[in-house]
Amino acid sequence: MNRHTLDPLKVELRPLGTLKPAPRNARRHSEKQIEQVAASIRQFGFTNPVIIDADGTIVAGHARFEAARLLRIEDIPTLALAYLTPAELKAYRLADNKIAANADWDPEILKIELEEIQLLTPDFELESTGFSTTEIDLVMDLSPADEKLEETPVLERREVTGVERGDLWLLGPHRLLCGDARDPDCFAQLMDATTARMVFSDPPFNVKVDGHVGGLGQTKHAEFAMGSGEMTRAEFTTFLRTAFANAAAVSQDGAIHYQCMDWRHMGEMLEAGHEVYSGLQNLCVWSKDNGGMGSFYRSQHELVFVWKVGEAPHLNTVQLGRNGRYRTNIWNYRGATKTGRDAELAMHPTVKPVPMIMDAIKDTSKRGEIVLDPFGGSGSTLIAAHKTGRHARLIEYEPNYCAVTIRRWQKLARAEAVLAATGETFEAAHARRDTEMNRLAEEALA
Repeated sequence: MNRHTLDPLKVELRPLGTLKPAPRNARRHSEKQIEQVAASIRQFGFTNPVIIDADGTIVAGHARFEAARLLRIEDIPTLALAYLTPAELKAYRLADNKIAANADWDPEILKIELEEIQLLTPDFELESTGFSTTEIDLVMDLSPADEKLEETPVLERREVTGVERGDLWLLGPHRLLCGDARDPDCFAQLMDATTARMVFSDPPFNVKVDGHVGGLGQTKHAEFAMGSGEMTRAEFTTFLRTAFANAAAVSQDGAIHYQCMDWRHMGEMLEAGHEVYSGLQNLCVWSKDNGGMGSFYRSQHELVFVWKVGEAPHLNTVQLGRNGRYRTNIWNYRGATKTGRDAELAMHPTVKPVPMIMDAIKDTSKRGEIVLDPFGGSGSTLIAAHKTGRHARLIEYEPNYCAVTIRRWQKLARAEAVLAATGETFEAAHARRDTEMNRLAEEALA
């Protein structure tokens, strides 16, 4: 046994100003890493003392020392290794860093640990573990087996759903309002004084559904309640501008808004967007695997306009692939026109694939932040937010699509949505309203 193994050691608080960084330190610490160490100290306290020699020169713990300076901590815990020789001190300085770096991570166990942290404390700041948002997202990505969760309940066109306009539904950490994206009061009620980190939204295209949408005509849908080809160019531009402005008003400075649009109305999109947003960051193209309906060229793409709110820098977790995610503005995802039964297409005429929305969410938000969708449709943005650990806020005008969203989430989360006004579960509210409707019908016939 080494002669130092059982030597008693004592942790002492020392003024930060009395410690001296080593003249040479082979281990380099980036500004980002110092900030990570500072975040860890804020979350957990100063749990690991700085190792020093008899003269107060740092042997191990330079990053903790710099983090303490960043946090303006006056006294920090230290451990003096006064008994080591100069050669041993130098060797220990190297060993302390190198031995830890030799370890590896078990990704499956790491995923379980991160999931359990979030289960115990849903709003826990996982980045305090030292893993970046991108690293956490990569670890937490769902397996291919989870794709079967895309199978969703399909409602008939206008069946009674148990949802009424004005309802606010609580779906775990998510909120869904059956309301109007043109009404700023709906946004105030939905957001409840919080702000969105980003928007992913699929506004109506102002194109008639019949003859333009629906898996080569095999899947039939009712027309949208609005934005289904009935608006003039000026009216549709005003419609978009109003919805964009309402969403921007409840977004963080620097938020990114992804707005989907068909090529037929990109002019109105650009006109409305430039009046509301500070700039167009990029134009992404969803490249589908099959062409859709059309008389000249079958359309095999949709456009995703990437707008920015305000002047603050936007969050970028991609960083040109430095964090392990390589992204371009061509998005190749399965389209909604595959042969065979397509539940996604049946539940909404312009449904976007959940994996595509998940990737966009991971590009420009952190876990626990709010993702807003003022045109919620059948809830794909909410499902994507749930799968990526974000908190969704949705507005959807049509009660039947709200019901689809609720049922999708309940199946995925194995939990029950709650009507905020009454505390009723979705099934209880549905049963009560169905009973009331039957009673009114009987009274009308009496």
